Amino acid sequence: MVVMPQNHPLSRYDAVPMELLGKYPFLLLEKNDNTEISDIFRQNNITPNIRITTWDDYAIMSLVENGFGITILPKLVLQRIPYNITMRSMEKAVYRNIGLAVRDWKTAPLAVRRFRDYVQYRNQSK
Repeated sequence: MVVMPQNHPLSRYDAVPMELLGKYPFLLLEKNDNTEISDIFRQNNITPNIRITTWDDYAIMSLVENGFGITILPKLVLQRIPYNITMRSMEKAVYRNIGLAVRDWKTAPLAVRRFRDYVQYRNQSK
């Protein structure tokens, strides 16, 4: 999701055009050389106007709220947040794969098995 201050010019879009992401100050979230966002820019031939790089989701959201720039964050992180920010989808959907590894499903904790069942159910219902 593209995350921006409230009343930002990009908030008028239902899905933000990719080429507009390079036109505004950008706050880059990178953890341990994790370059998923940089990959998005590279794949779409966009040169971001990076103002700040940090590894903390909450710091990024606070900076966005205070008008320092826009960012891209996973939708999962943006659920039930206390910040006054606006979120929009990107014109091109971007997804990440999340893996689940266990030694043995028979001995896996009940919560892990229920989570697996939930994910499988959600994938089948799409």
